[in-house]
Amino acid sequence: MFPIRKTIWRGMIVFALVFTTAGLAAASSFTVSPLTLVSGPSPFASCTIGSSGGSSVNYVNTEVEPWVAVNPTNSNNIVGVFQQDRWSDGGAHGLVTAVSHNGGTTWSRTWAHFSFCSGGTVANGGDFDRASDPWVTFAPNGEAYQISLSASADLLTSGILVSKSSDGGDTWSEPTTLIRETNAFNFNDKESITADPTNANNVYAVWDRSRLPTDQANLNALRSFAFRSDIMFSRTTNGGISWEPARAIFHPKALEFSIANQIVVLPNGTLVDVFADFKGSGINAPGVFVKVIRSTDKGATWSDPITVDHLRSVGVTDPDTGQGVRTGDIIPDIAVDPNNGNLYIVWQDSRFSGGAHDDIAFSMSTDGGFNWSAPVKVNQTTNNAAAFTASVQVAANGTVGVTYYDFRNNTPAVGVPTDYWFINCPGGDCTNSANWSETHIAGSFDMETAPISRGFFLGDYEGLTSIGSDFVPFFIQTNSGNTANRTDAFFTTVGP
Repeated sequence: MFPIRKTIWRGMIVFALVFTTAGLAAASSFTVSPLTLVSGPSPFASCTIGSSGGSSVNYVNTEVEPWVAVNPTNSNNIVGVFQQDRWSDGGAHGLVTAVSHNGGTTWSRTWAHFSFCSGGTVANGGDFDRASDPWVTFAPNGEAYQISLSASADLLTSGILVSKSSDGGDTWSEPTTLIRETNAFNFNDKESITADPTNANNVYAVWDRSRLPTDQANLNALRSFAFRSDIMFSRTTNGGISWEPARAIFHPKALEFSIANQIVVLPNGTLVDVFADFKGSGINAPGVFVKVIRSTDKGATWSDPITVDHLRSVGVTDPDTGQGVRTGDIIPDIAVDPNNGNLYIVWQDSRFSGGAHDDIAFSMSTDGGFNWSAPVKVNQTTNNAAAFTASVQVAANGTVGVTYYDFRNNTPAVGVPTDYWFINCPGGDCTNSANWSETHIAGSFDMETAPISRGFFLGDYEGLTSIGSDFVPFFIQTNSGNTANRTDAFFTTVGP
C-alpha cells in the first residue's frame, strides 16, 4: 500500500459507536507445526535506486505484506510473495517469491522483474523505482501468476504488472503491463489477482484507480466532492498469452472511493469482488462500507454494489506511546467454500467495543453474495486490546479459519508484545461466536521493531491458504530488537 490510501482513510471517517460484545469460545485442539523461516538476507541490499529524497528511509532486510498460494496439481508446491526492503513512504525495492516443492520444509527464493532493483528495465517493462502489494494465485493446471503495483519514487507514475510461472514459481516471465500512467490526477493501487478454478485459461486482475481533482500533494483534494475512485479490471482468457485492456467495472459519479478489491469464484463460476467503499469526505463522511459486486459471465458485466455492512475501524495505535500501527483496517478479506459456495468475509471493526478499539468482524452469505449475516466478533481477545489484520480461508472439509494479530499480552514494560492467532469454526453456523475456537500461532514479538511506514508496519494483509483439512498461515513477525533485520516471513501449518 502506498501513502495516498492511508491519507484518504484518516481524512474521511469519524464515527461514534455503541455496540455490545458477543460471547466467546474456549481454546481448540488444533495443533501448529514448528515455524519455518522463509525469508533470508535481502537480494536487493546493494541496490541504490528508489529514494524519493528528504526523509525517505529504506529498511533493508525487512519483509512485509505476504501472500501465499498452493498448487492445486501438487500440494507440495507452495509459492509465497512479499515486499522486500520496505520504503518508509511507500513500496519496496522489489517483490521476492519464496518457493517450496516439499510442502514448506525448505524454500528457495526468486523474483519477477517488477522494479529496477529486481531486474526491471525499459526493455522488459519493469522500469519502476519501487514495487508493492504482492499477490499470487495458481490456475487449476498448475500455472502460477503474480501481480505487482509498481511505481516511481515520487508516485506520479504507477503501473499494474503481471508475471507468469509454468514451473511452480522457480522462474517468471517478463512482466505484462495491464496499465501504466504518469500524471498527478490518477493513481493505480491495491491490486489482486485470481485464477479461475473452473477454467485454467481465465485469470482476473482487479485494482482501484483514483481520480483526483488536483495533484496528490494537495490534501484539500481529499475533501473535494470531485474525488472519485474506480474499480479497474482486466482478464486473460487464454492463459496469459494476452490480457484485455483495463476498464472500469465500477465508475462512481458521486464522491465515492473504493479500495482493497479481491475476486473469488463460486463453484458455479460466478465471480464475486469484495471491496471497501468510502462515501463522502472529511468530517462529513457518511460512512465506509464493505461491499461486493458479482459477475455471472466471467467478468464481462458486473452487478451494482451489494452492501455487506458498515466498516467501522478506528485504526490501531501503540498502546504504550500512541504511535500509529499500520494494519489492514480498510482491507476486508474474503473466502469461498468450493463445495457449497458459502462466502465468508472478515474485517477490522470497533462496533463490539463501542468504538474503543478494533476487533475482527465476520459475516457470511449462503446465497452467492446477495444477502449477508449480521457481523459478529470472532477474535478471542478479551482484555480490550486491539485485534487486527485478519485473513480468512476455508479448508476442504468446510472448516472456516481466520488469522489475526493482537496486543493482549502487552504490559507497561518497554516494547509492545504482539501475538499471531488462528481461530476456526467447523462450518455450519459460524455466525454464532460460541462456535469459534482459538490456537496460538506465534509470538510474543515486539511490534516496535517493525519498519515504520505511516506507523509500525507488517503489511496491510497476511497470507492464509489451506491444504486439505490443514490451514497454511504465511505471515510476518519482527525479530525483536534487531534493527538490522527487523522482520522475516514465516510459514506453518495448523490442523486438527
